Amino acid sequence: MPFDGLFTHAMIAELRSKIIGGRVTKISQPFPNEVILTIRSQRHNQPLLLSAHPNYARIQITKIPYNNPPVPTNFTMTLRKYLENAKITAIDQLDNDRVANFSFATRNELGDELPLLLSIEIMGRYSNIVLVDQKDNKILDTIKHIGPSQNRFRTLLPGATYIQPPKQNLLNPFADESAKYLDLVQQFPNREMLAKQLQKSYQGIATAHALYLADSLHAVGDTSINWEHALKQADSPTPTIVGGSKNFFTFFKYDNDLNSENTESLSNLLDAFYQKKATSDRVQQQGSQLFHVIKGNLQKNRKKLKKLQQTMASTQKADILRIKGELLTTYLYQVKRGMTEIELPNYYDNEKLVKISLSNQLSPSQNAQKYFKKYQKLKNAVAYVTKQMKITKTEINYLEEVETQLELADPQDLPDIKVELQQEGYIRAQKQNKNGKVRKNKLGQPDTFYSSEDIKISVGKNNLQNDRLTLKMAQKKDIWLHAKNIHGSHVIIHDSQPSERTLLEAAKLAAYYSKARSSGNVPVDYVRVKNIRKPNGAKPGFVIYEGQQTLYVTPDEGEMKKMKKHD
Repeated sequence: MPFDGLFTHAMIAELRSKIIGGRVTKISQPFPNEVILTIRSQRHNQPLLLSAHPNYARIQITKIPYNNPPVPTNFTMTLRKYLENAKITAIDQLDNDRVANFSFATRNELGDELPLLLSIEIMGRYSNIVLVDQKDNKILDTIKHIGPSQNRFRTLLPGATYIQPPKQNLLNPFADESAKYLDLVQQFPNREMLAKQLQKSYQGIATAHALYLADSLHAVGDTSINWEHALKQADSPTPTIVGGSKNFFTFFKYDNDLNSENTESLSNLLDAFYQKKATSDRVQQQGSQLFHVIKGNLQKNRKKLKKLQQTMASTQKADILRIKGELLTTYLYQVKRGMTEIELPNYYDNEKLVKISLSNQLSPSQNAQKYFKKYQKLKNAVAYVTKQMKITKTEINYLEEVETQLELADPQDLPDIKVELQQEGYIRAQKQNKNGKVRKNKLGQPDTFYSSEDIKISVGKNNLQNDRLTLKMAQKKDIWLHAKNIHGSHVIIHDSQPSERTLLEAAKLAAYYSKARSSGNVPVDYVRVKNIRKPNGAKPGFVIYEGQQTLYVTPDEGEMKKMKKHD
């Protein structure tokens, strides 16, 4: 994933064409390490994503929607104080390093000009976003505070003097007057060796890009022209995702790679490449408590079910105990006090002899009563164990449903799932205001899609959304869909007579948002909403239905995205 100096150069060129001269209209920090500045430029709102994530640090214009947290961070408040309505005047790169500097023009409270610098340092786990007052070169705030104990060379704290990242003792490929690459080509005819030497000599070149440059230098024609042509692609990029076992993104044009895919812009490229990776990572991080709660309760209930099943298996001996008690009662005259066992004919089984253990401390009649008591105890246990097994299986089924929803969730779906677990008693509701009352979070809305025939389709992403969608939002004549006997989302077609094409598309959505997302042939039930009902006391998301029909479909992410784009 080479977001190296070359790619940074290409991305800055793209951003210059789109947001230079624009003004900041909105600032949000949807995640701890990521900020979105909404830039009003060229009559469009451009959401500029600045990420200091240790694995997915980047800069881009994003089309992926994000939810703004209810309480802004201190860094967000600082950015809003200084950058709201500020004008972007320049975007520069530090040599060919992964550092992008955004210059802003604004005014302070007294109306004096206040030049600001927002520096995004893309350096793996050391990535950071730093706001600097350029008048006195002082740091106003950073998204990650780095004290002297963590870094003696650079203190990144409010009020500290801003020091740029240390320069590397390497050449800038875009400003190399020595043309060192010519000597390297002569010395290293091997492709891999030449690529390594390019990385050792030039700044900001990842392995994938170094290999591409090595191929360009070894290509037929003038070496200098080949080098210049390759680097010029950073200003006229061909956004490409290169497939294979180690897929990566680039701005170079891969003509001969059958697994490559092109996008309209570098920003679209990063949205396509990072969406799944970053979303999954955020869900794992932000939902770690929820995953822990679900896995812990699942483990506890599965152990409980196993013990109940063992108890139920032991109750099968109840009839044997009853028979032994009856045989002792029938042949009581043969039983003597002090005996430890006796064999008696079983008149229920062709007079076969049955060995019966006895207690030498009890009388013959007490031994018979002992067997009857054990029989009655096991008989009473059957009803209790049967009830408990039903409750435990329901609990496991519910927890597995929530676990599936967590696995398929986007970060903005997690608050709803947390609220649900609080309501069900798995997580204690936290008191969040001064009066000691629990803050009521507003539930998210179901996802909206449109079929190729422009029919609205709604998809619940968690149990609370599923209940509200099916039982309150949908009309009785609408069509309800759900993956058959599989954990998944409720899907509603807001139409009383959908065509077969729309039904199939909605069924693919139901299959995609289910545990069977990766399967090839998924059964999906569909029925009118009027045939759906929720039993009293049922868990969130659980409904029963009748009169359903079944379709078999294969989930298709590409079709799902096309239906989502209409929204």
